[in-house]
This record gives sequence, structure tokens and C-alpha cells, in this order.
Amino acid sequence: MSYLRNSQKTKIRVLGIDPGLRHTGWAVIEINSGTISYVASGVINTNSKKPLAERLGEIHKNLNTIILDHNTSSAAIEETYVNKNYSSSLKLAHARGAAMVTANACGVELTEYPAKTVKKTLVGNGSAPKDQVSRMLSIILPGVAIRNEDESDALAIAVCHGLHC
Repeated sequence: MSYLRNSQKTKIRVLGIDPGLRHTGWAVIEINSGTISYVASGVINTNSKKPLAERLGEIHKNLNTIILDHNTSSAAIEETYVNKNYSSSLKLAHARGAAMVTANACGVELTEYPAKTVKKTLVGNGSAPKDQVSRMLSIILPGVAIRNEDESDALAIAVCHGLHC
């Protein structure tokens, strides 16, 4: 089923990134003649006992491999929001920065979306709960097994971008 406004677009691969220092979710979708298809997804996990620079390097190295292996030409990432815990926000910002630099170094155009825009695009409500977004993803991409929240968020970001490009 075609969900895209501009179905004349050629085939492209989109990487969705849900950044996090402990868990960075990623998902690759393909857009071909107005149809969105699932390609791959997963989570990059880093060891909290390792130094920050090493963990950021791990995110960079893995995302670089994903971009090259899946021939992605476009990427989307969730905008940073500030938690009550500033330390958590700073760690998120570091992981987000590593992901952004990686996309740029690979020559992949990167677009940022606020979480509310992702939710509104997928379910029509910017305050929708995560389980509602996940259910909509299963309708848009039937048969896709979403294993965890980080992967679901990355897939939602990728689909949001696919619907906007």
C-alpha cells in the first residue's frame, strides 16, 4: 500500500535513529514508488563500565557499518529533549552527536524530528503512548517483529521521515 505523498520518488533507503548512550535504536526502511518496506533494525548496546569516548566510538562504528551495509541515502533522528535529570540529557546529547557526525561523515542527509511530530505523523496525536505508535507500525509494516522500545522508536522515526520526504 502506498502511504507517500510523492509516489514518483525513486527507491531510497532511510535510516531512523533513536539515540541513547546505553541503547541506540536503529531501523532501515526502503521507499520504492510510494511504498514503505522494512529492511532491518536493531539496537546498538554499549557497556556502561567503559569510558565515554569508547562508547561513543562504538555507536559511531556500528552506525557507520549499518549505513554502508544497507546503502542508506537519508537518515532521521529524534530531537533532544531535556529531562529533569540533566546528566541523562547530557549523555543522550553525546550519543545523538555521535550519530549525527556519523551520518554527516558518510554523506547521508540527516533530518531531525521532535517526538511529538513523529507520533502525530504516525497516529495523528502528538501525545500518543508508545504502544499506540507500535501498533500503527505493525499496520504500516505488516509482519515486522519489533523487539523493544528503542527499535520501535527508531522505526517510527524512519517511517515519519519517509512520510515527509
